[in-house]
Amino acid sequence: MIYLFYTSFIILFYTYIGYGIIVKLCTFFIKKTILIPQKDTLLPEITHIIACFNEEKIIHKKIENSISLNYPNEKLKTIFVTDGSTDKSMKILSSFPSVINYHTNERKGKLDAVNRVIEDIQTEIIVFSDANSFLNKMALRNISIHFQDVTIGAVSGEKKVLSDDKDDAAAAGEGLYWKYESWLKKMDYHLFSVVGAAGELFAIRAKLYQKPNANLLIEDFITSMNVTKNGYRVAYASDAIASEKASVSIEEEIKRKIRISAGGLQAVLHLRGLLNVFRYGVLSFQYISHRVLRWTLAPLALVILFFSNLLLFESALIFKFFFVCQVFFYLLSIVGYFFKKSRIKFKIAFVPFYFTLMNLGVFIGFYKLISGDFEVTWDKAKRRY
Repeated sequence: MIYLFYTSFIILFYTYIGYGIIVKLCTFFIKKTILIPQKDTLLPEITHIIACFNEEKIIHKKIENSISLNYPNEKLKTIFVTDGSTDKSMKILSSFPSVINYHTNERKGKLDAVNRVIEDIQTEIIVFSDANSFLNKMALRNISIHFQDVTIGAVSGEKKVLSDDKDDAAAAGEGLYWKYESWLKKMDYHLFSVVGAAGELFAIRAKLYQKPNANLLIEDFITSMNVTKNGYRVAYASDAIASEKASVSIEEEIKRKIRISAGGLQAVLHLRGLLNVFRYGVLSFQYISHRVLRWTLAPLALVILFFSNLLLFESALIFKFFFVCQVFFYLLSIVGYFFKKSRIKFKIAFVPFYFTLMNLGVFIGFYKLISGDFEVTWDKAKRRY
């Protein structure tokens, strides 16, 4: 029991705290790359792809955001893909002649829609963003500057979850999580490479794009990791920001977390070659530490830590202390659940709840994955508009 307790504790500490400390310490010894802004004539041509499904509530705002980006018009092509949409999205898009709309009546999912469009892309760089994510004006310029480095195959932007001073559990928890995640991605890039980009905003050299399998749940992550498998790095552009509102409710956030967790487990199997530290070195270290442990051993370690601690409760004072801390943490999670719709200024109170929710999603996601209870054409979590 003592062995199980300390092993699970070390896994959890390393996964959520220790790895960040190690990476931060390593970056002190690494010289940062100085990026020089390019003249317009030297900027690469970009195709900006936005795949969406029934987004009439937000698509007008997204179009205006996309065409207002600071990038030479002659070097930027903006494409919306609305496959399967049955609302007014196509009508709204038709009123903007500067954007291109690809549409088929059949809905086969985001991955199929993107793959269909990719065949016609002739620009050097492809940028992907979500319909409900809004980019800062300099986002494309700040992304393109990283491609001056020939070792960079893709660039991840920074996701920012917008929140008010007073938020409910869904908004507060998600916002705090992404602040830490953004910092960790920045550290990963300084060390070597970002390990996985999210669909809110990321770019890739067109020649490196590989069509992922149609049944993948988090295809954006797989696409960016395939870049690293081929010997390139993924850069992190913290000044290329994709802002979006938090999930509209905790139920929507649970749905999103379950799918991401299932997709993460699926990705571990799909990218199992990256576990070979003898072949991929630092990249494997980053991938295992930042991603694999979160989707595999860490959630299991939470369960083992609790029950091994319970059995060791009478053994020593230190075990009593740790058990009381765990019980208190989970009590806060329960309180967070019952107050999930409350709006409070003290956002840190929702951290235990969101952390527990995130790890619970792994177990539920695993069950849904092995039972085949997922569709590629899923209805994504609703966001606040």
